Amino acid sequence: MGDVDRHDRRDGIDMTTDDTVTEKPDLEAFRTDAAAWLAEHLEPKPRSSGKRPWGVGSDSLAVFHQLTFEEERDLLQANLDWQQKKYDAGYGALTWPVEYGGRGLPGAYERAFRREESRFVTPKAHETHSVSMGLVGNTLRVLGTPDLREQFLRPLLRSEILACQLFSEPGAGSDLAGLSTRAVRDGDDWVVSGQKIWSSGAQFSQWGELLTRTNPDAPKHRGITAFMLDLSLPGVEVRPIKQMSGGSTFCEVFLTDVRIPDRYRIGEVDGGWKVALTTLGFERGGGGEARGGTYRDVFELAKWLGVTKDPVVRQELAELYIGHHVLSLGARRAAERHKAGLPPGPEGSISKLLFTRQQSRVAETAAHLLGPRLAANTGEWGTFAWSSFLLGRVGNRIAGGSDEIQHNIIGERVLGLPDEPRGDRDVAFKDIPR
Repeated sequence: MGDVDRHDRRDGIDMTTDDTVTEKPDLEAFRTDAAAWLAEHLEPKPRSSGKRPWGVGSDSLAVFHQLTFEEERDLLQANLDWQQKKYDAGYGALTWPVEYGGRGLPGAYERAFRREESRFVTPKAHETHSVSMGLVGNTLRVLGTPDLREQFLRPLLRSEILACQLFSEPGAGSDLAGLSTRAVRDGDDWVVSGQKIWSSGAQFSQWGELLTRTNPDAPKHRGITAFMLDLSLPGVEVRPIKQMSGGSTFCEVFLTDVRIPDRYRIGEVDGGWKVALTTLGFERGGGGEARGGTYRDVFELAKWLGVTKDPVVRQELAELYIGHHVLSLGARRAAERHKAGLPPGPEGSISKLLFTRQQSRVAETAAHLLGPRLAANTGEWGTFAWSSFLLGRVGNRIAGGSDEIQHNIIGERVLGLPDEPRGDRDVAFKDIPR
C-alpha cells in the first residue's frame, strides 16, 4: 500500500498489542473459560461433519442480503446484541489495545475464541457490523486523533454505534481519487456538498467515514480530506438502492451544505488519500470466503449430481480447494500484521484479487455442473439458488477497488513496475476534463 506502510505509529502511541497487556492468561485455560461462557449464552450447533446436509434448511447462496428493511434491521440488531454481550464479558475485542477497550492479547487467543464460538449457533453476519469495527474502527485506531479515538473506538467495539463508508461517487467509482464532493473551510467548520453511492448499510448507521475534495488546485490524490460525518446532521439524505439480486443493502447519500466541525477530521487537510488507502487496505486484507457459495458447496453439489469421478470435474474441484487454502494463508498473514499493530500491507490487494477470482471459479464450476437447472426455478433444492450467487458475486469485483485497480496496485506498488501512463498526473483536479 505504498505510503500507508510507513505509518504504523501515530502521536507516539505504539500500536502493537502484545505490549499493552500486563499478563496473558494460559491459552488452554482461556479456551476452557470461553467455552464455558459460550455454553451459558448460546445453543450448541447440532453434531455434524461440518458440512451443510444436502436438502436441509435454506439453500440460499446470496452474496448480498435479499431481505426487507425490517428483516435486515432485525438481523443487524442481533449482531449488535451479541457483540455487546461478548464485549462486556471481555471477548469482544481480544486483540485490541487495552486503552481502547480491548484486552491486548495475541491473535492466538482470538483464533481460539473463534473456534469455540463456531461450535454454537450465532447470529448471521452483517456487513455493516464488520465495516464499523474492522474498517472504520481500525482506520481511527491507526490515523485518528486522540480525541477521535476516545470518542469512537469503545462505542464501535461495543457496537453501540455503527459507521459506513462514504467513498464512491456516481462520477468516481474505481477512480476513487476523482471524487468531487466538496468541503469548504468556514471557520471551525467545513461545509460539504455532493453525492456518495454504494454506501453499504448507510440506512442503519449513525456515522460515516467521508472523503471530500478540499483542494481543487492540487492533483486529484493530494486534495482530498477525510472526516467522520454524523448522518443525523441537517442536509444529509440517505436513499437505499434496490439491487438486481434483491434487497437494498447499498445506499446513495446526498449531502447539501452539511456543516462538519474540524475536530471530526481524520488525518491532515488534503491528506485523505492516505486515510482512504488505510481503510481499503483493511477491507482488502480480510481474506477468506465471504457470504455466498464456497468450494464446499460446489463439492456437495458435485456429489449430489454423482459426477465426482469425472476427471474434468475433479480438476475443477481441486483448483477450488487450492484457491480456498491460498486465501486462508493470506488471511493469516493479514492477521499477523494486525497482531503486530501494523497497517495492512500489499497482501491486501493480492488477497482481494485472489478472492474475486475464487468466487468466479466457484460460479463457473457451479454453472458447468448445473447446466439448464441454473436457469429455471423448478423448486429443486440447491440448484436455481446458485443464480443469486452468480448475480451477486460480480459486485465483489468492484467493491473495495475493482480487479483492474488491484492489478495496477500490485504492478506499480508491490512489483515496482513502470506506472501506467496517466494524462492527469500532476494536473490540478479543476483542470482535468470530466
